[in-house]
Amino acid sequence: MKLLMIEDNHSVSQMMSMFFKKEKWDAQFAYDGNEAVEMFAASPNDWDMVTLDLNLPGLDGMQVSAEIRKLSPTVPIIMLTARDSESDQVLGLEMGADDYVTKPFSPITLIARIKALHRRAELGPVSKGSEDAPLDDTESFDVVTEHFKLNTKTREAYLNGKQIEDLTPKEFDLLKTLAQKPRQVFSREQLLQLVWDYEYYGDERTVDAHIKKLRQKIEKVGPQIIQTVWGVGYKFDDSGAE
Repeated sequence: MKLLMIEDNHSVSQMMSMFFKKEKWDAQFAYDGNEAVEMFAASPNDWDMVTLDLNLPGLDGMQVSAEIRKLSPTVPIIMLTARDSESDQVLGLEMGADDYVTKPFSPITLIARIKALHRRAELGPVSKGSEDAPLDDTESFDVVTEHFKLNTKTREAYLNGKQIEDLTPKEFDLLKTLAQKPRQVFSREQLLQLVWDYEYYGDERTVDAHIKKLRQKIEKVGPQIIQTVWGVGYKFDDSGAE
């Protein structure tokens, strides 16, 4: 794994460097926002993971996340924040982060989060038109409904024949979980348990932030297929997606 850790605290970086070496990961470090964007932009397709501190000199973490997302819509991003405000954490997720870890954190916990997110991102999307997943071959897809198709191997999803592009690992897994059981209502707590590999201690707004981003990407290609069931949670329903 090639990992970019964006962290202005040199002590934290040095500590994590030892853990990354133990995992045999190729970890590189940036200590301010401007440097981080320059490093990432030099080879945006080569990075497998980014950990991003929210409080940075130069460009702050929110700005860096936005810039990275322009360069790579799908690279997994874990946000590190010392802030206790849930609104900051949700805003970070809405700006493109896939996950967050609150400081102070255990290095073992961060390593576990990185591994969990990387597992889900290992099978990246193939190029359009790939012979591995022809759009008209329903046998290539794991989920097929009236207007929707999803391929787990290529991590591609289509609505009315149009690809829902630039899905992050968590957005794809969230869409798959909902689409596998059309019209079944999932509570936020259920989605946290099914999509995330660890406890979020009741922070259900994490789900809302990802649903918001997922809906924005769906709406670029067709009608909304993720429905809110007020007071309960969310469901997948493409029955009206003509």
